[in-house]
Amino acid sequence: MRKVADCRDMPSESGCTLTISGEEDEVVRAAAEHASSVHGHTDTPELRDEVRRHLKNEEVSVH
Repeated sequence: MRKVADCRDMPSESGCTLTISGEEDEVVRAAAEHASSVHGHTDTPELRDEVRRHLKNEEVSVH
């Protein structure tokens, strides 16, 4: 199942609205890189663990 990381679910002063979806490891890596480059966080194992804890399952839309 694809996972979603949504910046709106994380504490932030910037009001960032970026949403990243994909396979879990891809999303964790991309979200950690985003947190580092955009929000000034240090990309650490602890940051990646926090990102992983906030992941949600991607909702499947049926048309």
